[in-house]
Amino acid sequence: MSSLLTNSSAMVALTTLRGINDSMATTQNRISTGMRVADASDNAAYWSIATTMKSDNSALSAVKDSLGLGAATVDVAFTAMDQTVEIVSQIKDKLTAATNGTVDREKIQADIEQLQKQLETIASSATFSGENWLQQDMGADALNKEIAGSFTRDAAGNTQIENIVVDTRTTVLVDTRSTGTNTGILTSDLMGGGVDPTSATDITITTGDIDSLSVKLTPAVGPAPAPVDGITRKAIEAAIEKTFEGLPEGTGAGTQGGFDAAAAKTVAGAVNTRLTALTGGSESFLDLDISTLGNNAVDNGILAAYIDVVDGQLSAITDAATELGSAKSRVDMQKEFASNLSDAIDRGIGQLVDADMNAESTRLQALQTQQQLGIQALSIANSGSQNILSLFR
Repeated sequence: MSSLLTNSSAMVALTTLRGINDSMATTQNRISTGMRVADASDNAAYWSIATTMKSDNSALSAVKDSLGLGAATVDVAFTAMDQTVEIVSQIKDKLTAATNGTVDREKIQADIEQLQKQLETIASSATFSGENWLQQDMGADALNKEIAGSFTRDAAGNTQIENIVVDTRTTVLVDTRSTGTNTGILTSDLMGGGVDPTSATDITITTGDIDSLSVKLTPAVGPAPAPVDGITRKAIEAAIEKTFEGLPEGTGAGTQGGFDAAAAKTVAGAVNTRLTALTGGSESFLDLDISTLGNNAVDNGILAAYIDVVDGQLSAITDAATELGSAKSRVDMQKEFASNLSDAIDRGIGQLVDADMNAESTRLQALQTQQQLGIQALSIANSGSQNILSLFR
């Protein structure tokens, strides 16, 4: 039935064209923004997930910045510690050269003093952004250094920052505290514990051959603590060995017939007196001084003790450099992982909300064709009224 008032064909064609135009608007919006899900109205679930992950990725970006700062701080400390190993090795070499009785120990000490000052400079200069891990107040400063390592969210939606912890208790070169026991590698007292060098009165010979001598020191009063290796004990052992080297244990102390505990005790007393005069009872790595040491058994024993404790501190510094190297490697790995994780999250978000430009461009061409056909269909539908008019001619 043809009606002048109601054009059903035009209505259908108009509805179809309106739908095509809406689809085209959606496609054009996706092409212009590059997003398939631009807001919650497009896909509420995907939009919610993507928005949360974008926020987490932003936090992860801040973590990457923190890791970069931490990596730089560790790198500065590691570089300084690596240089410290080299300088301490040089000091050990110069002390070893001083064992030659013909060299001028005062001139060698002048070189050692400059190296000691360089160690102080290295420790004080190993600073990045106000952080110095090699020079700290070990009685007041927080020695566990925390570097933000990752940002995580559990299934319940709870977030957490996980930190990389670097324990610097064994890496501090200079302990700046003014009270309490100094434990810095370069500033700790190297004299040794468990014995007072001014009051040691008892020496026990536990082997019968000076080449495998073992000396035990105990204080004059009170319970005898376990002796701790240090300059005092090492110097006494070395001085006794140098005084009686090659002689069997026996009587007639100090003679070619042998040596005994009394003779060893005399040497120990001489070492104690000499050390007290040299050090005042305490000696750190930065205070070692061989300028006044002579070429005799007591002073040579003290020099041998210096070399021994310097070697021990070199071992401690090497261990500290190893720890910092491991921390540096860990931070670098986490930094790389955080970067890769951020990229993976970006890709995941893209899978949810990004538009497929190839598909959208193809869809746009198809919609444009449909739009043209829809316009043609509407034009044909509207021409029906003109056909009715021709009936009345």
